[in-house]
Parts: sequence; structure tokens; C-alpha cells
Amino acid sequence: MKRKLVFASIFSLVWLLMAFDTGGKKKPSTQKPAAKSTQARKAKATIVLNDTIQSPAKSDSLADPGFNQLFETNSNNVRLNPRAISFVQDYMEKNTEDLLEMKDWGRPYFNMMDNILVKYGLPTELKYLAVIESRLKRSAVSWAGAVGPWQLMPATARILGLKVSRSRDERTDYYKSTHAAAKYLKDLYTEFGDWLLVIAAYNGGPGNVYSAIRKSGSRNFWNLQYYLPAESRTHVKKFIGTHYIFEGQGSVTTLTKAEATEQMGVTATYLLRRNLSTQELTDAKSVTVSGKYHSSVIARHIAMDQVSFNRYNPDFDKKMASADNAYELKLPADKMELFQANKYVILNESVQLLLSGATVAAKEVK
Repeated sequence: MKRKLVFASIFSLVWLLMAFDTGGKKKPSTQKPAAKSTQARKAKATIVLNDTIQSPAKSDSLADPGFNQLFETNSNNVRLNPRAISFVQDYMEKNTEDLLEMKDWGRPYFNMMDNILVKYGLPTELKYLAVIESRLKRSAVSWAGAVGPWQLMPATARILGLKVSRSRDERTDYYKSTHAAAKYLKDLYTEFGDWLLVIAAYNGGPGNVYSAIRKSGSRNFWNLQYYLPAESRTHVKKFIGTHYIFEGQGSVTTLTKAEATEQMGVTATYLLRRNLSTQELTDAKSVTVSGKYHSSVIARHIAMDQVSFNRYNPDFDKKMASADNAYELKLPADKMELFQANKYVILNESVQLLLSGATVAAKEVK
């Protein structure tokens, strides 16, 4: 028995010596290391700022004030609504790495979409709708039957001019479906005049947005969001998050109408309605005008038809008749030279036209 106890003691001592090194420290484990902590994974997140990658050390944590500054100050002075920041931060932490890969392989598609959106006078950032709708996949099909990169429903697609049948579905055509989506987005903006409501309506239909407006008594997305279907509410926030990942900042499409007016000026929403091609934009000249200019007088003096003038300068007369009547006048270069040479004559005739109109109106009232 004593011999057994001695052997047991020796065995225990050997086992203890094997478990610890000579310095008294435990030997390294042979097991695989545990998964990285959530905080460590966050440290890998990167943010794209104008096609450059910012160091994770500067913005790798939700608690880092530098990360919050991304939503408060940037080159175009757009500030994100505080009610969106938490969602967008989490979304960026989870999706930045994945979406950056798409920014590379999806560049040809984005360039094509940019050209089409510009032709319809739409912000090019709206292309990010196709990212959250389908991840740019032409084969994408939703549970509701929406198909293609822009996830158009059959009835909507047909109204927009696409062919949808058993043998042919143009919703899967990148070029044609982008034209159709641009038409739809333009119609929705004409209806709501607010890009966040447009994005909500694109996802859930105009009816749901009008219902939310009625129930909430507000046309501000951040006030009515919880009266929308959860999918549409989240869709808008995903769009904002995707926008920040790709652009490194916000734009008019990440703001409500009131926010856009406050942060970007009254003219922001008017100028987005310009229906100019890329070449026309390149060849045009701009100048900010104020005063009682009238479009018909300008068009006559520069030998430009009224339809073309309105295409370059949508809602010109409406804006010039408002209290804040500064406007970024845009014209073809040769027409701008004529305007500059005759602007004082044009202004004088415009004022006379307005006075004569006011006189006629007064006589009619009597």
C-alpha cells in the first residue's frame, strides 16, 4: 500500500511539472485561439472617404468621437439626422468590408447608372438603391415577385415600358431596368418632393407612405417612420448606411426636404430637376442671379426656346417669385454670353412685365 502511495505521489508531481514551466507560468495551450471579440472585429472596419481608406485607428469604435464626426462634418456640410446615427454606425461596422468589394467589381455598372440618372436629372447617389435592393444581381428575385437589379414588380415594370413575359423579362436587363427605375424615381420625387420618402415609397409603395403621413400628421420621415412597414423603414436607413460607405459622406438623398433646405439652401431641390445630359452639363455655364428676372424675357433675349430654358432651369419663375429668390442660372456657354451682355436690359424688362401683370390682376379684382 505504501508503495502505491509513493508511486501516486510521484505521478502527481510529474503531472504538475509538465503543466508549468520552470518560471512557474502555465504552458501555452495547444487549443485553437478563441474567436476575436466584437471590439476586435470592429477595429477592422474601414470607411471609404473619396476613394481612400481611412485608418481603422481613427474611426474603429462606436465610442470614438472621430467616427461620429463622419456624420456631422464633411466636404459638403451635410449632417446626418441624430436619429439615424446609431443604425448607420452599426450597419457600417457590419457591411463596410463586404460592400467595398462591390465598389470595385461593380464600377462598370455604377458608371452606366450614373449616366442614365444624370439624363433624368436625378442624383447619381440613387444608384445605391440597386445595392440594397439586389446587390446588383440581375438574377435577384424577391418573395413578392420583384425581379432584377432594381427589383421591379411586374405591373410597375410594364407601366414603365419594360417587357415582362414568360419568354422575356427586361427587368433583368441592367440598362433597360435602370431607365425604368429612373423614370419611377423621378415620378416619385414629383409626388413627394423628399428623397427619404421616395426611397420608402420605392420599397413599399406610395400608398404606405401616404398612410404613414396621414397617421403621423407629418411629412418628415423621422417622425412618420414607425407608421411605415418595418421593411420600408429599415430600407431607408440601409440606403443611408450604404451611401456613407461608398461616398464617405451624405448628400441631398440622405436628408429630408426640410434638412436639405436648411443645410444645402432653398435651391437644392429645384436644381435636382434639371434634365440635362452629361455633355450638356459639361458645356454649360452657371451664374447666381437674384432679383425679379423672368424666364420668358431671358429666353427671348438669348434666342432660346422656353422648353429648353425650363429644362436647364426648372421652376425658375417660381423660385424668383419667392422671398429667397437667388437662383443658380445654368445655360449653354454661348447663351450665357448673351445673358451676361444683356442682363440689365433683361432685368428691367422682367420688372416691367411683372408690374404690368400686377396692374392687370388689380383691374380684374376691381
